Amino acid sequence: MSIHIVFVQPEIPSNTGNIARTCAATDSVLHLVRPMGFTLDDKYLKRAGLDYWPYVKLEVHDSLEDFLEEYKGRRMWLATTKGKQLYTDVSYEDGDMILFGRETAGLPRDFIESHMDRAVRIPMSEDTRLRSFNLANSANVILFEALRQLGFPGLE
Repeated sequence: MSIHIVFVQPEIPSNTGNIARTCAATDSVLHLVRPMGFTLDDKYLKRAGLDYWPYVKLEVHDSLEDFLEEYKGRRMWLATTKGKQLYTDVSYEDGDMILFGRETAGLPRDFIESHMDRAVRIPMSEDTRLRSFNLANSANVILFEALRQLGFPGLE
């Protein structure tokens, strides 16, 4: 197994390309949930992922509902600025799925509210002008904490 990174309705191709490269290099699985703000043949997506695309374990899902149905029963963490617990305060397990929402809106509010016990956040300034971190950077931060807790399995 491995850690699964799930981008729900990503809008910016370079963010997805960047995390695809990380997923390839860490043997993590990348899930993309439609609708997306780009196509999988987008030149910016391909450029950000460089020549790592053949090594990406990629799954594409037609909707959040389809994804949730397919992976019902799996442990999932919701990365959101609305989370009450820090991403470092939870214990990750092999096979965990970490969900991230759209760059402009995050995960659906009702989805977060119904799973608040699984919502985690990265601490940041209390300056109300700042909304969140970059999506790919956030995914990297939380992914590497999960991998660190697991002892960086299969990585040198």
